[in-house]
Amino acid sequence: MSKILKCADVAPGCNAEIRGDSEHDVLRKAAEHAKAEHQMESIPADMLSKIKGAIRDEGEAKSQKAGTSN
Repeated sequence: MSKILKCADVAPGCNAEIRGDSEHDVLRKAAEHAKAEHQMESIPADMLSKIKGAIRDEGEAKSQKAGTSN
């Protein structure tokens, strides 16, 4: 199943959605996004932990509505 990261889950105000076939793929694309859009040369360990925690299966991410939790 595809994975998705909504950047706003870790960087409020950013509407980017990063998709990949695996967590590794999403993390690679997230690093590229962080460098290009957030001027981050590298992702600090604490932020990486938050990013990993925010990656969801794409179907799961679509079924959740903003401001709700399951």
